[in-house]
Amino acid sequence: MTFSDLNLIGTLTEALTKKGYTTPTPIQEQSIPHILEGKDIFGCAQTGTGKTAAFALPILQLIHAKGNTPKGVIKALILAPTRELALQISENFHAYGKGTNIRHAVVFGGVSQFAQVNTLKQGVDVLVATPGRLLDLMNQGYIKLNNIEYFVLDEADRMLDMGFINDIKKIIAKLPAKKQTLFFSATAAPEIMKLANTLLQNPVKVTVTPVSTAAELVKQSVYYVNKADKRDLLRHVLNNNNIEHALVFTRTKRGADKVVKELIKSGIKAEAIHGNKSQGARERALKGFKNRTIRVLVATDIASRGIDVDKLSHVINFEMPEQAETYVHRIGRTGRAGESGVALSFCDRDEMDYLKDINKLIKKTIEVVKVHPFA
Repeated sequence: MTFSDLNLIGTLTEALTKKGYTTPTPIQEQSIPHILEGKDIFGCAQTGTGKTAAFALPILQLIHAKGNTPKGVIKALILAPTRELALQISENFHAYGKGTNIRHAVVFGGVSQFAQVNTLKQGVDVLVATPGRLLDLMNQGYIKLNNIEYFVLDEADRMLDMGFINDIKKIIAKLPAKKQTLFFSATAAPEIMKLANTLLQNPVKVTVTPVSTAAELVKQSVYYVNKADKRDLLRHVLNNNNIEHALVFTRTKRGADKVVKELIKSGIKAEAIHGNKSQGARERALKGFKNRTIRVLVATDIASRGIDVDKLSHVINFEMPEQAETYVHRIGRTGRAGESGVALSFCDRDEMDYLKDINKLIKKTIEVVKVHPFA
């Protein structure tokens, strides 16, 4: 199957061809036709499955088909939990919508609102936003949602994890009753389903790669190591496994900074990305990682949503995540779009229970690397 088979217009298929995309992913194949028919969607899919295009392409086509909208009338709202993910979605709308004359904007906190407000004043059709900044600009009168026809709630599970539920309810209260809603989450936990049921009208359910199924193309292994030896093990792994490019996960912001400091001391180019970094610093770090001038990016889980790097070969869990589902999200950063990938995890004595939960969730035992200097 090709994108043309999904009844996408030539302008969009040409944009996809320029990006090197010819074959839709399962979630795109299953979602796009239903969205074009005007149906609500409940999509259960983790990052890396192509869900941004699954909603961006049909929304662009539907708005394009209706012709130019009056200036300042926002037709589509996409809510995302983090700045990184909002920017990534915005980049996709820009790339796919080049030939449509559809105007879009992205708003998020942590930076001055001046440039964002100026863009809004020029009029936008599609708005990508994080909840806090969106509410702030709504309260100031810069954004009105009464003409929204398409509403996307992306990464709903992360939204709830980050405590955005009250903000989401306030935003939903300002949306028109009649709209098409697209709801995406990596999990179908009870609280997620409760929120979905309040939003969706007879939705089509699309499930791709359940969270318990770790990416099949990712080779996974775990190193048993004392906590005090983890930084030495990281240096050893980076220098002895010919790893050119790695995304390293820590549980805390402080831990991320410490790891970066040690790597730089060892002559390894590294940057951290987490909530305490300014937006400019986060964007520079991500850009450097994408263009390969930074060899190692050290991230916390919340900051990592939206990190989408082509041909990322290695993910390293410097610390085991407390939630087994988080492990699956982490390793899903590699092995994307049909590429193979490697996920390495460092597990100390206090983290053994986390590892047991992960093995149970993914229904297999991760291979243990028994021979290494810090075993």
